[in-house]
Amino acid sequence: MTKAIRFLMCAAVMLVLNAHVALPQALPNLSTLRLSYNVRKGTVNPQGELKLKIDALDRELAEATRLGRIGEVRRLLAKGLTLLGGNEWTDVLDFSNSLAARADRVFVDPGRPYAVRLEQIYSPSIALERAVTARASLQTPRAPQPGLAGVGTAAPVGELVKDLGAFDEVSRDLRESPLLMELDLSGVANGAYQIHVDVLDGDRPLGSAALGVVVHAGLDAASSRLETEAARVPEALRADVLFPADYVRNVNRGRIARGAFDIAKEIADAEAVVAAAKAGKDPFAARTGDFKRHYLLKAAGEIMPYRLYVPTTYNPGRPHPLVVALHGLGGTEDSMFGQNYGLVPQAERRSYIVVAPLGYRVDGGYGVAPGAPANRRAQLSEQDVMEVLQRVRQQYTIDENRIYLMGHSLGAIGTWRLAANYPNIWAALGPIAGNGNPATMERMRHIPQIVVHGDADNVVSVNGSRAMVAELNKLGGEVKYIEVPGGGHSDIAGPNIPAILDFFDTHRKSSPAAVSAR
Repeated sequence: MTKAIRFLMCAAVMLVLNAHVALPQALPNLSTLRLSYNVRKGTVNPQGELKLKIDALDRELAEATRLGRIGEVRRLLAKGLTLLGGNEWTDVLDFSNSLAARADRVFVDPGRPYAVRLEQIYSPSIALERAVTARASLQTPRAPQPGLAGVGTAAPVGELVKDLGAFDEVSRDLRESPLLMELDLSGVANGAYQIHVDVLDGDRPLGSAALGVVVHAGLDAASSRLETEAARVPEALRADVLFPADYVRNVNRGRIARGAFDIAKEIADAEAVVAAAKAGKDPFAARTGDFKRHYLLKAAGEIMPYRLYVPTTYNPGRPHPLVVALHGLGGTEDSMFGQNYGLVPQAERRSYIVVAPLGYRVDGGYGVAPGAPANRRAQLSEQDVMEVLQRVRQQYTIDENRIYLMGHSLGAIGTWRLAANYPNIWAALGPIAGNGNPATMERMRHIPQIVVHGDADNVVSVNGSRAMVAELNKLGGEVKYIEVPGGGHSDIAGPNIPAILDFFDTHRKSSPAAVSAR
């Protein structure tokens, strides 16, 4: 099993270790960062002196991970990505990667001052003999260089929107004495920006940190208004109204990263639900097409989104097949609805309902891997999927003999995990580019499966799917295996969606499902 796959299987454990440093500044997601490093290492295949350096770094990385020293883990991953990129790891790069800009809010109402802290996540090795200076500015957002996951380089620079001031006599040790900056964002148009902070030793640039922010005038008033209106709408619609305020609150608390969240659209959607409720209507009652719903996951105390596709041919008078689609690591409820998958046109043509849950977090994992320690994040991820499934079964006329489960990458791992945990629900499975524990196949051997993987996948080795398929064949189960010659991790998904749904078309359970928890 490759290191990339070993990481995927323990990503949730890594995130538990990282929970104490979750802050609104949204440092690169640690599991995604670790995966980037392992994929880069596999691609470069270091030899000679570089291999010796990487091997030594891996030993340090394993020890830092074991001890839960997350700042040091981030430093070592940044160093590793730099070395694998053919560059030298310098004291200045070490200092720059130690910097983090943090705040109590990511979604900002510009009507009041905005406090930002410049801190360090670890102590760098650089020798500084005097206080440093800092300059802050508001810039248009720029993405980090592809493949670097935002590390190993200075924060990317965008176009200047507003100069936010200079700060002298900044401490050389920002872990002990962070720099508190009170910034004026008044007059800034609504939109997404970066707070960019450059640190200098005299005239010598030392590094920079960036904090993504979203400016939205009247945000506080809008959130308060939605919370008031939510108490007046039917309970079934309450989470749809509260979602924007709840999401903003959780991002500002550092519980989740901002992601691709359009605050103006989300507020407008919530207000439309309020308007419909005031008119005595349920805006979702007869709705078809592509849309989102929300509900309160009580165990987490958060409102969860899920995305639905209801075909235009939907008729509540007859049962419809349902596909539950699980996204990969770093994805959201939107990912499986992307054009690269082509799932929606296929669902419309075949009159399928499709639902894509978030799975609590973008790296939740859809349950605890066999033999892994208890993990609240993974448990909530599993619970989110199953609660979404139950809600769709209640809201729509679903054919209980035609409920299918599929996913890509981490979603494929989740497909095999949930199928083993809830073996009496699914009519067929469709894991793409995944991995599982063959010992769990006994519990789901009665479920027909179509498995897709590329033999050149450098993220999740094809050996993972081969092992699962071999075990199912050994147990006498039904499986169709599509191994794509030269196929990578992502390019094999979309072209094989029709084959997966063709397989689903021809498979159903022979008797009504008896839902079993385990």
